[in-house]
Amino acid sequence: MHIFYSKAALIAYLKTIKTANSTIGFVPTMGALHQGHLALMQRSLKENNDTVVSIFVNPTQFNNPEDLAKYPRTLEEDVKKMRTLSDKIILYAPSVDDIYEGNTVSQTFDFDGLENQMEGKFRPGHFNGVGTIVKRLFEIVTPTNAYFGEKDFQQLQIVKKLVEKTHLPVNIVGCPIFREENQLAMSSRNERLTADERKEAAIIYKILTEAKDFFQNHSPQETVEFVENSFKDNQEFELEYFVIADESTLLSIDQKENDKNYRAFIAVFVNSIRLIDTISLN
Repeated sequence: MHIFYSKAALIAYLKTIKTANSTIGFVPTMGALHQGHLALMQRSLKENNDTVVSIFVNPTQFNNPEDLAKYPRTLEEDVKKMRTLSDKIILYAPSVDDIYEGNTVSQTFDFDGLENQMEGKFRPGHFNGVGTIVKRLFEIVTPTNAYFGEKDFQQLQIVKKLVEKTHLPVNIVGCPIFREENQLAMSSRNERLTADERKEAAIIYKILTEAKDFFQNHSPQETVEFVENSFKDNQEFELEYFVIADESTLLSIDQKENDKNYRAFIAVFVNSIRLIDTISLN
């Protein structure tokens, strides 16, 4: 397994292994790896000649300094987990300085309004930070294929729009959500939950699936009210938002149309820990 802490060293190494027909798969992460991350890596290993994984907690996508400070950093454990998959993974674990070169600020992007919905509404500047780091990583790694989980479906759509607008030659591959045994969506933030909180957080997916069934015979507004009322009965959880949106535009909907794909998005606080999830409604 090759581990690089500087972009210059990584770029130099990638030049030595690239051939005219070889492909590079890329899995960008913020570490605290779980089975969902490992599944992305397995897919990349299967579909590409070489696989690069990045571990970098990107400061510009956090609008809450406390959240940034508490984000789990477990590089040693992460390396052990990757070694169980393959000794051929190429890891890039840069410092903030290596990425931002002393100027830790975001670029400003226009994602055709995708950035103003859900997460963008509640986390100002978040997607400028995401766009900045993903663009820089793509320029450093120059991947053929890049793998992202659908739990962050809005982010997945933003990254696709970033590639479209910047004309970066990379194929974006969306991968299914991995869930824990109780169906809680796998997330690095789950590590901050107590055992009881982690068990109780199964209610998020339970309510999502109930909302999916409810939506089939009710209006979007009635479905939103159904979910809001469901969380009123659960004092341990604070619902930040529940939105039913068009999958392509991410705009919330007032009424259903037969030829559209719809998706539900949710963000919930368990004490101070913020969890998100999503489910297709079609």
